[in-house]
Amino acid sequence: MHKRGWSNIAGFGAIALVFALVLAACSDGAGEDATRSPDAAAAQAAALPAIPVMGPERRIIAFGDSLFAGYGLDPAQSYPARLEAALRVKGINAAITNAGISGDTSAAGLQRLAFTLDAQEHKPDLFILELGGNDLLRGLSPDETKANLAKMLDELRARDIPVLLMGMRAPPNYGPEYQAQFDALYRDLASEYGADLIPFWLEDIYREPELFQSDRIHPTAEGIERLVAATLGEVAEALPGGK
Repeated sequence: MHKRGWSNIAGFGAIALVFALVLAACSDGAGEDATRSPDAAAAQAAALPAIPVMGPERRIIAFGDSLFAGYGLDPAQSYPARLEAALRVKGINAAITNAGISGDTSAAGLQRLAFTLDAQEHKPDLFILELGGNDLLRGLSPDETKANLAKMLDELRARDIPVLLMGMRAPPNYGPEYQAQFDALYRDLASEYGADLIPFWLEDIYREPELFQSDRIHPTAEGIERLVAATLGEVAEALPGGK
């Protein structure tokens, strides 16, 4: 199982930003609407070169909340869309289905998981699971979050679908006991189910507020590009045959 290293949270400003991120990062109604430039986004997409790719199509489902749905961004700027483009630049014939829904908790994700999988024409080669931020927002028990994610992993294992689990962190304001329980649940589940893990997938940008929209919660288009660059290798490795 491939894991990224943890880093320490230092300074009041960093703690405050992490608190905002993990409590409301996935909410569909938090903050103000970000200023968008559709023309600039279209120009960026048009500027991408046509990259020849080799091999069979690698089907990936990106299943999560607003961090995958692309809150405040054009669809082409979402993490799944930019990840697909980056994988294709690497020569991987990737086709990513964006199954992110703003506001989803782990319970809501569990409710729609089977339907999402049944709706696919072909079994996915990889399932990227990114949920838990809205559970924090609602103050749900880490045990409840862990149980919901475990049921999802049970379903995915029964269908023989590899999983990359995208972890989140609890804010220190919730107290050391809650924080320890929540932060450990992703690691424990990844170990139990043999899933690949990125312990805190916002780690590469959370100290840089300029990479977030005006709500200080959701990444900007530049922030998304940074996240893609930081996680691209791990996604490629999580694909069957990628290690």
